[in-house]
This record gives sequence, C-alpha cells and structure tokens, in this order.
Amino acid sequence: MKYLLILILVVALAAGGYAAWMWYSITQPYQGFGKEGVFVDVPHGASSRYVAFLLKHNGVVRSKLAFELYARRHPKRTLQAGEYFFDRPVTGRDVFWKIANGQIFEQAFTVREGETMFDIAHDLEAGKFMRAGDFIYAASDPSLIRDFAPEAQTLEGFLFPATYELPRHPAASELTAEMVHKFKDEWKRITTTDAPGPAAPKGQAGSAGAPASSSRSNSNGLALSKSLTAAANSANRLMTVTLASLVERETPKPEERPMVASVFDNRLKKGMRLQCDPTVIYGLERLGQYKGSLTGKDLTFDSPYNTYEHGGLPPGPIGNPGEASLRAALHPAETNLLYFVANTQGGHFFSATLAEHNKNVVKYRRLLAGLPADPPPPPPAPPSPKKKHSKLHRGKAR
Repeated sequence: MKYLLILILVVALAAGGYAAWMWYSITQPYQGFGKEGVFVDVPHGASSRYVAFLLKHNGVVRSKLAFELYARRHPKRTLQAGEYFFDRPVTGRDVFWKIANGQIFEQAFTVREGETMFDIAHDLEAGKFMRAGDFIYAASDPSLIRDFAPEAQTLEGFLFPATYELPRHPAASELTAEMVHKFKDEWKRITTTDAPGPAAPKGQAGSAGAPASSSRSNSNGLALSKSLTAAANSANRLMTVTLASLVERETPKPEERPMVASVFDNRLKKGMRLQCDPTVIYGLERLGQYKGSLTGKDLTFDSPYNTYEHGGLPPGPIGNPGEASLRAALHPAETNLLYFVANTQGGHFFSATLAEHNKNVVKYRRLLAGLPADPPPPPPAPPSPKKKHSKLHRGKAR
C-alpha cells in the first residue's frame, strides 16, 4: 500500500510537471531562430500536427506537442494557409492566433499613376516579388477585361495605380486580377457619381510634355468626341481610358488635366493629329527600342502608337491612369485650346491658335536658355529736342 501511494504521488508529480511544462511552453515567449527572423510557409490543408512540426522545426515554438494540444482546444478555428514571418520572441498561444487569423506576411507595393505595365514589371522584379517576364506575360492577357473593354489588346490602362499589400512571392495572375478588380471598382465609383473633374484654371497653366500641332481628318476621333462623357459602351470605354492615359503621361498636375484632355478632344473633333510624344515613346518601349530621349527620327518611327504618323487615338492605353485623369477624359474642360507646350516649371503654356503657340514655343526656348519667358520691353525713345525760338530785341532810338 505504501509503495502504491508513493507511485501515485510520483505519477501525479510527473503529470503536474508535464502539465506545467506544457503551460510554460505555450504561454512564455520563445525564439529559437536567428535575429534576422524566419519565414514559415503553411500549406493549404495542413493539419495542426504538421503545422506544429513546421513551427518547431523553424524555432518558432518551444514544443510542438504543446502547440498541437492548444490548437485542439480550439477546433472551430482553422489554421490558415500562407507565409508567416516571425522576427521576435512570441508565445505559442500568440503564434496560434496569428495563423488562425491569417495574418500572413505582406509588403506594400505601390503602382504610381501613369506607370506602364513594363514599369510595374521592372519594379516588381527590383522588389524581388517576381520576375518581370512573369508579370508582363500575365498583363498581356486581356481576358480579365473582356467584359469591360472587349477590344483591349492587353491589361495596359486597367492596372489601377494604388498601394497593394503583397506576399513575398505573389502569383502574377492573382496580382493582375487584384489590380483590374480595383480599376473596375474605381471606374464604377467615378461614373456613378458622374462628377466632372476639377475646374480648369483660367489663362495659361503649367507639365513636361510636347507641343501638339498639325492636322488630318480622323473618323475614330470624331466618334470619341461625341461620346467622351458617356462611357455607354465598350468601345467608348476603351477610348476614354486611352485618352486618360495620354493625359496622365502629359501632365502631373491634376488641375491641368481637364485642359490637356480638352486640347486632345478639340483636335480629334477637327481631325488634327494628336502629335503626343508619350505615345511615340510607348511604341518604342514595346519593342525595346527607346533610348531615354526622343529624336527627330523617332517621330517617324513606324508604329500604330505614333500619333505623329497616324490620326486619332493610339490602339490602346499607353499607361495606367489614376482617378484625376479618368475624370478629365470623361469631362474635358470646355475650351477652344488646340496646343500646349511645356513651361519648364512642371506645367504648360496653352493656346488656341498656331500663332499663339509659336509665341509660347519661343517662351519655352528662352526659359530653357535661362532667360525670362518674355524679352524685356524696348527702351523708351529719347525725348525729341525742343525747338529754339529767336527773339527780336528792340533798341531805343538815339
């Protein structure tokens, strides 16, 4: 009897010690990995036992059994698949809730207004998210936008500029789907409110960009001019987004965009060629032939995106416009403007006639040379000399 009591006591102490160890393992912070942190990738459908094994193997928890037992106490909570990052000591209990709540590792990635799909691909590769070629391949498939713009050739123009939270290695197809979904949400919001863009400033305002000039008739442009504010069908939507992409690339100033849109709209109505430098650049970039600056030879480059050589809009967007440019394309300012040229201060000089435009080009060249935009006024003419009148003096008779 005495030995039995001793055995029971020993077992009770051992069980109590084991329970205490389990409790300690799950409630006290632990870090069995390097100070640089560790990533743990939980696969889809993984059991709590396998997740516990992964966590113990990577030094995240002190005891895999303690973690598994704690997980079994919460059978209604599923351990979410994904990649998790641990960079400091943490309790097993906190590890469980982090995975159960799906707090996967994410990094912010920003798509800036006007960036092309090639720019985005380059930034993704530079950030070590994915290979540039993988993103370009996914963005070249327009199936995600078929319901919105069936004539679109790629997803260019529909990868909405925003900040996205990405895992370390996102799938290119999932990322483009998220960007297109964001575009559709923003388009619906913009067109539902149907609010015009910011009021166009009076007079001349000022982005770096090229002057527009020349003339030629274009039926595609006439179709656009009749429907810029409607967005009633897929063809009009594609033209509107294309116009917005030109506006986005021409000026970084939101207040100037309705005026730039007005210039392009007016030129399309008159059948004038747009002569938009960014479209030429985009055509060269698509073929890997852009060298960083345009030459006179580039302006004759054979490309459907060359708006010096071809009338109307290019066949599709040349970048991804943001909200301000989309609103400007939907609601161009009501002006008679036909030309604009950079003012070297981030804006443009606008004009309605070729004569005014030529004067603005002179201003632009003077500013580039470090001179005032307008030459100093001529000096005033010297005063004409006063005429001297002779006086007759009468002498006294003697």
